[in-house]
Amino acid sequence: MRLPKNSLGMGDRFGCEGAFQLEAILKAAQAGASIAPVWNKSYREHAIIGTRPADVRQEADAVTRACGFKEPYFVDADHIRLDTVDGFLDSSDFFTLDVADFIGVDPPAQPCREFVQHCERFVGTLTIPGIEEPLQITQETIENAAAKYLLAVQEAGRLYRYIRDHKPEDGFITEVSCDETDSPQSPTELLLILAAIAQEGIPADTIAPRFSGRFNKGVDYVGDTACFAREFEQDLAVIAFAVAEFGLPEGLKLSVHSGSDKFSIYGPIRQALRKFDAGVHLKTAGTTWLEELIGLAEAGGSGLALAKEIYREARGRFSEMCAPYASVVDIDANLLPSAERVDCMSGGEYAATLRHDKTNPAYNPHFRQLLHVGFKVAAEMGDRFLDALNSHKDVVGRDVTENLLERHIRPLFLEE
Repeated sequence: MRLPKNSLGMGDRFGCEGAFQLEAILKAAQAGASIAPVWNKSYREHAIIGTRPADVRQEADAVTRACGFKEPYFVDADHIRLDTVDGFLDSSDFFTLDVADFIGVDPPAQPCREFVQHCERFVGTLTIPGIEEPLQITQETIENAAAKYLLAVQEAGRLYRYIRDHKPEDGFITEVSCDETDSPQSPTELLLILAAIAQEGIPADTIAPRFSGRFNKGVDYVGDTACFAREFEQDLAVIAFAVAEFGLPEGLKLSVHSGSDKFSIYGPIRQALRKFDAGVHLKTAGTTWLEELIGLAEAGGSGLALAKEIYREARGRFSEMCAPYASVVDIDANLLPSAERVDCMSGGEYAATLRHDKTNPAYNPHFRQLLHVGFKVAAEMGDRFLDALNSHKDVVGRDVTENLLERHIRPLFLEE
């Protein structure tokens, strides 16, 4: 099993929008962009909403069958660990290996020495095609990378082998996530991480590095876009080199986590992919849930009333909603509208405040981020929320399709 060149991670937290998400993929194909849909949902999201991994598989299979979709599609066990993987084994064929807890933890001395010896051939000046300045690598560089990342890669290896023991070896996609760390990886660090992945015997299909800047939930990239563009190109060059040097899978590609709405870097990503003839996996988890709220608001009546109730509750439980996502949100509570102000909004005002359109003066990124992480409130409503989505599915579905196609797929894969 291999992941196609370009793929899109599509979170559907409440399992109601799969058909409308797939419609965006189909329209993209008609316009000339072939993109593999990947439905992803994490253990934490399942626990909050009260769903099971099998529910995601059932939705994906049902909507693709109904549309006669014959291209590859996947179900991602998003950010799983050894203590959470079992529930995903039967229904998932894409596994995002989350080893963040092991980054920065010292590895055992002997494996560390063996890794340093394995990489000693890179000590000195290393020229990588596609990177202007040669990499300057010392033994200390290798030792530092081993101290920070080796144990995490070894844990990824244990997790990969556990999955392999329970599924056909060629029956799933493997993503290694090393983005949840304090500082971005340099090209040299990424090269050494890939060397460790190869040494560990992980046939990685994608790798999610830590880029510079902020990748907050559901809002635009915060940082130097020129710096990001340079890093992204360097990472593509390192991957191409590592595939040839270490025998990693030829289709290995970059994965951009929290990629939802990072509009200011979509252009640089598109240009780099074309320059290197490379693919990408972009995760847009959470975006669909916000489009559901926008659709409910635009529907007016009971839909708008429910959207306002969700904001009021999330606003009142601000700390609780934000705590699990503290590292990926920047919300100034002073810039949030009061619940009373939101209660007075029309459906159009609510939608404009929430929709990520920076040309609209009503757009409020603090409002958007709070609601992004506030899906727990809707989950607690149970059938009330699900029934509202069903009652207004035409309006909600239109927003879901338009968001994926026009704001994400088009600037990444269709614009010249």
